[in-house]
Amino acid sequence: MYTHLALLRGINVSGHNMIKMEILKNVLENKGFQNVRTYIQSGNVFVDSEEKHGASVGFAIKQEIFKQLGLEVPVVVVSKNDLEQCFLNNPYLKEKEVDEKKLYIAFVSKELQSSAINDLKISQFKPDEASIDKSRIFIKYAIGAGKTRLDQKYIEKKLSVVATIRNWNTVTKLLAMYNE
Repeated sequence: MYTHLALLRGINVSGHNMIKMEILKNVLENKGFQNVRTYIQSGNVFVDSEEKHGASVGFAIKQEIFKQLGLEVPVVVVSKNDLEQCFLNNPYLKEKEVDEKKLYIAFVSKELQSSAINDLKISQFKPDEASIDKSRIFIKYAIGAGKTRLDQKYIEKKLSVVATIRNWNTVTKLLAMYNE
């Protein structure tokens, strides 16, 4: 049995793609996933499956949500190792007195080349900062996530990926849940 963390993009935001976590849990259990558990309302869901490959699990979740709820919801599946690498490779954690409330991770659907940072044209978002590490983009917002154009839609458009962003507090909690 393999544990997978599925990050659903764009649910329960500003009244769009509303899914109660209890309903999501029931949909996924009925699909055959085991030990389904969610964290907050933004679409963080752990499932256990016989399927080893995260991409296959993500596709099955996306299809089942569409089939049962009629919603087109992109899904990025993140492994425990992916979350652990967030802590090891986040360049902003090395800064003295970093405000962790301004740290975010964009999880993307495919591994990126380090040159992809050029495609994002980060300099136009100063003083926001970003750094790419495989299928993660570390982001440090100067003011906050609600006041930037360096968002999920921009990342998806520039890099031709599915992306979903989580704040550092959520990433920390999700890793703790993986370890439970």
